[in-house]
Amino acid sequence: MKQTFSYCQKLRELFIVMAPIFVSQLAVSSTGFFNTVMAGHVSEQDLAGVATGANLFFMFFIAIMGVISGLTPTISQLYGAGKREKIPHIVKQAFYWSIAISAIFIAMDWLIVPFLPDFLSLEPKVGYVMTRYLIAISCGIVQVFLAAVLRNLIDSHGLTRLTMCITLITVPINIFFNYLFMYGALGFPRLGGIGAGVGAAITWTLSLIINAFVVTHIDETKHYHVFENFPRPDFSEWKKQLSLGIPIGATMFCETSIFGVVGLLMTAYGTTIMAAHQAAFNYASVVYIIPLSVSMGLTIIVGYEIGARRPADAWQYSKIGRVLSIAFATLVGIVLTLNRDAIAAIYTDSETVKDYLMVFLVYATCIQGADCINAPLQGTLRGAKDVHVTFLLAVLSDWIIGLPAGLALAHFTSFAQYGYWVGLIVGLLVGAISLMLRLRIVERKFKEM
Repeated sequence: MKQTFSYCQKLRELFIVMAPIFVSQLAVSSTGFFNTVMAGHVSEQDLAGVATGANLFFMFFIAIMGVISGLTPTISQLYGAGKREKIPHIVKQAFYWSIAISAIFIAMDWLIVPFLPDFLSLEPKVGYVMTRYLIAISCGIVQVFLAAVLRNLIDSHGLTRLTMCITLITVPINIFFNYLFMYGALGFPRLGGIGAGVGAAITWTLSLIINAFVVTHIDETKHYHVFENFPRPDFSEWKKQLSLGIPIGATMFCETSIFGVVGLLMTAYGTTIMAAHQAAFNYASVVYIIPLSVSMGLTIIVGYEIGARRPADAWQYSKIGRVLSIAFATLVGIVLTLNRDAIAAIYTDSETVKDYLMVFLVYATCIQGADCINAPLQGTLRGAKDVHVTFLLAVLSDWIIGLPAGLALAHFTSFAQYGYWVGLIVGLLVGAISLMLRLRIVERKFKEM
């Protein structure tokens, strides 16, 4: 990354950082897309089992990945300020606390999962697929969290093209292993939806190996010697990093868990509607990579500019990012409007599921319209290390406004199952307005410094 002086230069620099993130996130989202499609073509029960398991697992998984992502603004600001000698200690301590979090995550997974089918009143086949999918995927938790630490180190130096290349290598591997274990190809056991968990665990192990190799061999990071001379655990550093990471992770948990909760509430409407909801949610997740990529790019580059004591440049980047996000989301909305039937056909062969899915896709597009405003603002505030108020705003918009509104609309109006999605849209719009007001306050604080 480097200093820029005009909007054109900033647009180019942001695009250089953001474009590889977009490709990486597209590749990662394609894994979930293929999991959903492949499970849907095994059986309706396998799709529902993987969907339920994924709703439960990923709302916690993404939250913890959010905690680890707190490394990005910290390292970016140190890198921008020229204080690179502090970076190795931060990374090594992150290894320690990420392993500790992994152990807690796995223990909770194995203790709670066996009781979930009865608690959720799932069909026997759906419950069987869900529990074994969750147990299988938990075998890759330690590996993926350690790989996330290394990925944040790489990204915070602006080397997002490198992480893109790593992702482009691992995603086809994931799809390949999923194919082997889900369909029993080449003599492997046919596990159906459970095979998606096995494939993920294997791929996450390979991802850690690849990231470790890269970090220890490229010029920009090999001098950190992150795998040498490990110090004792520094709990004061843990506290410092987690005080930044936990609000980020908690914010992500608010955003993802509400979708997970809605997915669980959909079980009351039967397997068909639950399958349609999951397919629409998967589509929304794929499209969300556009504002998410802008958000992640802004976190890196805003952190770098603030570390270099150029806050005015940081806010200019934020404006550019918001314009890009809105433009891209508008384009995607047009594409969906023109091809809704074809998109629905990708996810399912069932005409009944497809009918519901066509409606869910309309609401999914509306959600993306709110996200394209919300996400870049969050990325800017994270780059400025303003994360505590952002978390409170997420609680307000998602849980105090969004979910209650969805419950009311689902149970007391003709919206029925679609009412939950309308509530989510309302919550996201409230969140976007709140974040805009918060950013103005943060900008004024930096002017006064």
